[in-house]
This record gives sequence, C-alpha cells and structure tokens, in this order.
Amino acid sequence: MTTPFKRLTLIGIGLIGSSIALAARRKELAEEIVIATRSEATLARAKELGLGDRYYLDAGEAVEGADLVILCVPVGACGAVAKWIAPSLAPGAILSDVGSVKEAVVKGVEPHVPEGVHFIPAHPIAGTEQSGPDAGFAELFDNRWCLLTPLEGSDPQAVARLRAFWEGLGSNIEEMDARRHDRVLAITSHLPHLIAFNLVGTAHDLETVTHSEVIKYSAGGFRDSTRLAASDPTMWRDVFLNNKEAVLEMLGRFTEELAALQRAVRWGDGDALYKAFERTRYIRRNIIEAGQETDVPDFGRHVKEPGE
Repeated sequence: MTTPFKRLTLIGIGLIGSSIALAARRKELAEEIVIATRSEATLARAKELGLGDRYYLDAGEAVEGADLVILCVPVGACGAVAKWIAPSLAPGAILSDVGSVKEAVVKGVEPHVPEGVHFIPAHPIAGTEQSGPDAGFAELFDNRWCLLTPLEGSDPQAVARLRAFWEGLGSNIEEMDARRHDRVLAITSHLPHLIAFNLVGTAHDLETVTHSEVIKYSAGGFRDSTRLAASDPTMWRDVFLNNKEAVLEMLGRFTEELAALQRAVRWGDGDALYKAFERTRYIRRNIIEAGQETDVPDFGRHVKEPGE
C-alpha cells in the first residue's frame, strides 16, 4: 500500500487541483490536504466544497511542513510561484507540477528549488473543458496516463514515491525527458486545441452563415471542436507561449498535410483522399484498442449520470 504523505499542499485549485484533492482523499494518500490560491472567491468556494483541511491565500504559508507540494497553476506562473514558496519548502519535500509543458517549467522552477528539495515535474494527461474548483472529480485520473519527467540526478526514492502517489490516484505512469514530452504533447494535445480554437473562430467570423445556423446544425466534428475550444484561455495561452518551438514544428507539418488535402479536393483526386482517410482510421483504431477511448457511438446525446 502507498505510504500516505503527511501534508499535501496544492497551489491552485482548478480542475486538476480539485480532482487531485478529491482523489487523494478517496484513496487516503495524504493525512492532511492544504489548499492555496490567490483568489479569495476561489478559496472560499474550495472551502465550501470541503476540498482541503486548511486554506491559504499565501502560498508561502501553505507549503510550510508539506512533504508534497504540487503546482496546479498555468505553466507561465510556475516560476514565480516557485520563487515565492522556496524559502518555506521543507528539506526532503517533493515539489511537482501538473503542466502540459515541461521544458519551460523546468527552466522557470529549477533555479528556485532549495537544496534538499526534490523537484520532479509531472503531467497528468487527463482533463475536461471545464475549469474551477467545482469542475473536479475523483475519477478524473482513473486509467489515464501521467508522465513524469525527472531531472538528471533526481533521487530515485523521491521519484518512486511520486510515482506511487499518481498510481494511487488511478494513473498509469511513464517517464520521459522534458524535451520529448513537449514534442509528443505538441501533436497529441496542443495542435488539436489550436486547430479547434481556429475552427470555431472561423465559424464565428463567417458572414455568409448566421451564428444560429452554426449552432443549430452543428455536426459531430464541429460540436467536438467546440468542446476543445471551450478550454481555459489562460492555461492555453501559457501552453502555446511556453511550447512555441514544438508547436510551430507540428503546425508546419500539419499545414503541409492540409495543403496536400486541399490539392486533392481541388483536383478531384479521390484516390489521394481515400488513402489519407484510410491511414487516419488506423490511428483511431489504435487509440480505442489502447483503452484511451471507446468505440460506442453517442452522437453527443449521452448524459453523464451521477457516479459515472
């Protein structure tokens, strides 16, 4: 059984932070949960929801005595928060994060980590388009991947303990270096969101189609894109600014593929279109076989029941 942490401090209490709090409570992975956020309203709501045991507006106070501290803030804020809390971090504590960009987080946080504190970046690949403390649920991480990106020379026991914590939350764990992480996530997460933001923005700007028609006749593809495009704008602004190199590389490749499809449509090249679509079906089948999606059709009509 995973040895519980004595004090878990979560800095930031949006979807991921609140889900960690709920899952850690459910699995008894921490004896005490401390929550910090700069917003008085958000902190009050977290308290109403009973997400923690103690609540602070001052992150420095919140990390005192904690043996696990997780930064659940936008990636662009991690460096500043690390500088803020550094003097209060306890020797031997594990400092981690949940950001979907890793190289920029390492660059921003590592210079502020005191000697004796174990900084181990992490990224749970789980989420919804919802945000805020009300969005969290304990099952968010069940059977989802959490990627750990330990720094060179990281303490193996600290890495193992953080791994056990995320496994306790329900996650499957893999380790990779920060650069590889950012390239992988650029294509699997960041680029799809960028495309979704652009697609929905294009529909919004159309003059030949009314907004009511776009909403009323939304087919599955556009409907699913609006889900991605509803994601937290602050978080995604920081993702793109902090993973610029990898995103631009993947965007360039995407643009080349899009140009090839454009030519096939323009010239009526059915064979080229068929081959492209057949190739992409293979990826979809593999995602389902890997357990990351279901092949059950819902056509947007499935309503999540309580407890699902």
